[in-house]
Amino acid sequence: MKDFVKYTLATLCGLFLAATVFFILSVLTLTGLITAGNTTTAIKPQSILRLTLNGTLLEDTPENLLGDLLGNTVPTLSLQEVLTAVGEAKRNPDIAGIYIEARSLTDATPGMIQEIRDALKDFKNSGKFVLAYGDSYTQGTYYICSVADKIILNPQGLVNWCGMASQPIFYKDLLEKIGIRMQVFKVGEYKSAVEPFTATQMSEANRKQVTAYLNDIWQTMLTDVSLARDISPSLLNEYADSMLTFRPARELIRIGMVDTLCYIDGVSNLLRTRTGQRKGLLPLVSVKELAATSKATTGKGDKIAVYYAYGDIVERKTDWSENIIDAESVCRDLKSLREDKSVRAVVLRINSGGGSAYASEQIWHEVKLLTEAKPVVVSMGGMAASGGYYIACAAHYIIAEPTTLTGSIGIFGLIPDASRLLGEKLGLHFDVVKTNTYADFGTMSRPFHPSEARMVEQYIQRGYDLFIDRVAEGRHIDRQEVRKLAEGRVWTGRQATENGLTDACGGLQAAIEKAALLAGTTDYYTERLPAPAPWYEGMLEKQKKDYLNATLQETLGAYYAPLMNLKHMGQGSSLQARMPYEPNFIN
Repeated sequence: MKDFVKYTLATLCGLFLAATVFFILSVLTLTGLITAGNTTTAIKPQSILRLTLNGTLLEDTPENLLGDLLGNTVPTLSLQEVLTAVGEAKRNPDIAGIYIEARSLTDATPGMIQEIRDALKDFKNSGKFVLAYGDSYTQGTYYICSVADKIILNPQGLVNWCGMASQPIFYKDLLEKIGIRMQVFKVGEYKSAVEPFTATQMSEANRKQVTAYLNDIWQTMLTDVSLARDISPSLLNEYADSMLTFRPARELIRIGMVDTLCYIDGVSNLLRTRTGQRKGLLPLVSVKELAATSKATTGKGDKIAVYYAYGDIVERKTDWSENIIDAESVCRDLKSLREDKSVRAVVLRINSGGGSAYASEQIWHEVKLLTEAKPVVVSMGGMAASGGYYIACAAHYIIAEPTTLTGSIGIFGLIPDASRLLGEKLGLHFDVVKTNTYADFGTMSRPFHPSEARMVEQYIQRGYDLFIDRVAEGRHIDRQEVRKLAEGRVWTGRQATENGLTDACGGLQAAIEKAALLAGTTDYYTERLPAPAPWYEGMLEKQKKDYLNATLQETLGAYYAPLMNLKHMGQGSSLQARMPYEPNFIN
C-alpha cells in the first residue's frame, strides 16, 4: 500500500511539473511569436525576396499565431501580402531581386494569378532580377513565372501546359435518389446557378458563356506568355494540344519554355552570381517579413482606405470559419468610413461570386451613401460577379483584371422540396390546421401550389428589375442596354471594360492611384480595412474550425468549392444573386 501511494504521488507530481513546464514554454513561445510579429525585420543589403507559390491562394489570410505554432494542415498564401511585398521589393534599395519557388496553388482564379504576374512585371521595371525555379510547374504557376528573367526546371521535372477547362458538378440524380427535388425560380437565360440541381449537363446558353470566357482568359494567357518567352501564340497553342506535360525536360529548353535545368542546390549558385555573394547564407526575406516592413512605413499624407470584401455574401455571420462578406458588419464599416473625415477616398476591393440578393442590396445602399461623401473606386479581384457586381456598380469607377469574372446580372431562388424524402423514404406524415390560405407556405411537407409558385416568380422578377435599375443608375447606361448585358451572363474583365460594365483593366494599385486622383491628392498612404481581429480572439475554437476546413480542402481538392456551394444553397437566403457555379478551373 505504501508503494502504491508513493508511486501515485510521484506520478501526480511528475504530471504537475510537466504541465507547468509545458505552460511556461508555451507562454514563452507565444510571447516570442507576438514579439516577432510586432518587430520590423532588418533587411540586409543585397537581400532576395523569396516568393513561394504553394498552398491555397486567398485574397487575404488573418493572423494566426497559434496556427504558426502548431502547424497548418494546408499552407495558405495571402494575395494582399504578396502584392504588398513585391511592391516594397521594388522600392527597397536593399532588395536585389526576387526568387520564385514554384510549387502548386489551389483556389487561384485567373484574375488572382494575373495580378501577381502584373506585380512582378512592374517590379522588373526597377532593373532588379527575377529568377524562378520549380521541380514542376502547374499551368498557373508557369503563367506567373513566365515573367521571370530565367525559368529554371528540375532535370526530371515537367511543365503542365494543356489549356483550360471548367467542369461543374451536377447533383440532380443524387438528390432524386434521396427524395429531394429543387423548386427553381430564376430570371436570365444565362443564370445557370440552378443547373446543377435541375440537370445533368450544361444548357446551351451556359455552354456558350463558359466557352466565351474560358477562351478569352486563355487568349490573355497566350498573349502574355508569348511576349515574355518570345514564342508565338499559335505555337503555344500547338504545345498545349500536344500535351507538353509529358515531354522530357531537355525538350522544354529546346522549344523555349524553360531556360536551364538544375537541382535545387544549383539555384543558390545562380542567386549568388546575381548578388555577388560568394559565401555565407543567402539573405532570403519572406513575403510576410517584407510585407510587414512595408506596413511600418505608412502613415504620412492623406489617408486612402482599402476595404476588403471577399467571400460569399451573407446577411449575417455564420458559425463556419470561412471568408464571408457579412452585410451587417460591412454596412457598419462603410458607414464609419463615410463619417470619418480623415479618409479622403475609399477603394473597395471585391473578390466574390455573390450570394444573398437581400444582403447585396443592403451593401449597395451603403456604397451609394459613401459615394455621396467621397470618391469610391472598386478593385475587382478574381471574381466580382452577380452579388459581387451588385455591390460594385454604385462606385464612381470600377477597375478589373482582364481575366476577372464579373457581370452575371441575374437573380434566382432555389427552394428544396423534401416531401418525398420525408414521406416515402423516412415514413413521416403530416397534417395541418390553418386559419388562412397560405398559413403553411414553405412547409417541408409539400411542394409549392401553382399559385404560390407564381407569387415566388413575381418576387424573383422584382428582384431582377431592381438589380437592372441599380446597374443602370450606377453605370449611367440605359435600362434596355443593361438588359442586353444582363440575363445572368458572365463576362471577363476585358469584355466588361469593352461593354461598359467596368471602366478599365488593372489591379489594386491602379485602383488606389485612381482613388487618389479623384480625391485630388498626390501625397497619400493606404490603410487596410477591416483591421484583422486579435490573434487570441476565439483562439481555440477558431483553430478547431480552421483545421476542419483545411482538412476538407486538402481531401476534396478542386471539388471543395462546388461542394461548399451546395452547402450554401441549403442555408442561404431564398433570393440569390450568385455566379452560375464555382468556376472550378482545371489548369
